[in-house]
Amino acid sequence: MTKDEFARRILEMSPMLYRLCYTQLSQPADREDAVQETVRRAWEHRDKLRDERYMQTWVVRILLNVCDTQRRKNGRLLPVEVLPEQGTEVAENAPLLEALCMLEEKYRLPIQLHYIEGCDVAEVSAMLHLPQGTVKSRMARGRARLREMLKSEVFEG
Repeated sequence: MTKDEFARRILEMSPMLYRLCYTQLSQPADREDAVQETVRRAWEHRDKLRDERYMQTWVVRILLNVCDTQRRKNGRLLPVEVLPEQGTEVAENAPLLEALCMLEEKYRLPIQLHYIEGCDVAEVSAMLHLPQGTVKSRMARGRARLREMLKSEVFEG
């Protein structure tokens, strides 16, 4: 893969990387730092990518590792109160986003990667280093929890 091709594919992936960071890190600056660090690491180690078909999986795995490191470094938890500003694309789905952010990470990541980012179960499995059956069961449990959270919000509101 040429340097230009690598850069083009990273640019195409960057909106997805920012969306993934949104549910992983609470502070905008931390999210920006995580994406930049991910791109830096991917660029420095681009020669280690064995198969170009799995570039997205490889970059997402780097991003998740960077986010984990950032959370440990900061010692912060993701506050549920942090929602996007009105008028942004995400604000339209604020109740769903809030419920998604309240899910445990083990349920949130497979749901986000599959339903929001459009990755198939095999890709999610590779990104999270989990068997496909585990990914499917976590998505099912996560959907059930989201359903309960959103149902209670509809009846309370």
